[in-house]
Amino acid sequence: MKMDYEYARFAAEQTMQLLAIDSPSGFTAKAADWVQKAFANLGYQASLTRKGGVLVDLGGNDADNALMLEAHTDTLGGMVAEIKGDGHLRLTGLGGMNPNNAEAENVRVYTREGKVLEGTCQLCNASVHVNGDYSTTTRTFDTIEVLLDENTTSEKETRELGVEVGDVVAFEPRSRITESGYIKSRFLDDKLSVGILLGFAKYLKDHGITPARRVYAHITVYEEVGHGGSASLPDGVTEAISVDMGCVGKGLRCTERQVSICAKDSGGPYSYEVTGGLIAAAKAEGADYAVDIYPHYGSDVEATLRAGYDIRHGLIGSGVYASHGYERSHIDGVYNTLLVLKGYLGV
Repeated sequence: MKMDYEYARFAAEQTMQLLAIDSPSGFTAKAADWVQKAFANLGYQASLTRKGGVLVDLGGNDADNALMLEAHTDTLGGMVAEIKGDGHLRLTGLGGMNPNNAEAENVRVYTREGKVLEGTCQLCNASVHVNGDYSTTTRTFDTIEVLLDENTTSEKETRELGVEVGDVVAFEPRSRITESGYIKSRFLDDKLSVGILLGFAKYLKDHGITPARRVYAHITVYEEVGHGGSASLPDGVTEAISVDMGCVGKGLRCTERQVSICAKDSGGPYSYEVTGGLIAAAKAEGADYAVDIYPHYGSDVEATLRAGYDIRHGLIGSGVYASHGYERSHIDGVYNTLLVLKGYLGV
């Protein structure tokens, strides 16, 4: 059965909705609630795990040889580490947030009392006409800060706004899809893959397909800090595949319009058999793919293995450029990823 391109468009639309919900690691309840309802609206049983992720049963027959598909909805972000004497905020990063990519971005500060305050992340003393060291200053979380868009000039006034140490700081994603099909946003890693799994789930449901083996999806919420996939593996799962961003960059073959199949990353090689099966699936479905090695990368399924689960593992994803920055992919990459999932499961 041919998979229509409409499922890639659906995946992209779902991604845009999810990108509009701020969800740095540890602050994911609203995003997880959206994900749970999105799968439920497609007719699937989706439940929240104790850690706050979403576990979905996509159906299938052989429950003793089940496949887990893992993606994550937590993102990079920041947390208030100090309220300075002038009322500005020093941050600590959540996940791999890079200060060089944080500078000059609009943010939202979420207080424990439920207030949401806007601000901007800037270099300390950010005016070029005043700061002669602007160009040579190394960007760190000690040299950048958040200026609240509020009338505050002191620590006391900022605290009176309800801001405290430990408040979550979310960065504006700036999401858009161009007429040429490019998808641009912060946090495509990995909300784009959540959209892809929703597109795949819709394909199965629309055509009344029951896979030969049981299939689960786990949308994790702590991947960016290393333990997202370390729990909640159902009995009978023998393989897990991370559907995460595919790397695009110098020395790699993948583009944003392809699906990337990862043979090895910083955690070591992925299962030779699973990787071979993914390559065979790509060829069988006519997917545009590339096999690459990621030099600075870790995934949910590696956390699953480190937690002690005896499974085989693999990693695929739509190619994403400028990872952990202002990222870019393409709807063709989404479609090619869907084709590999279809081919791997023989549906």
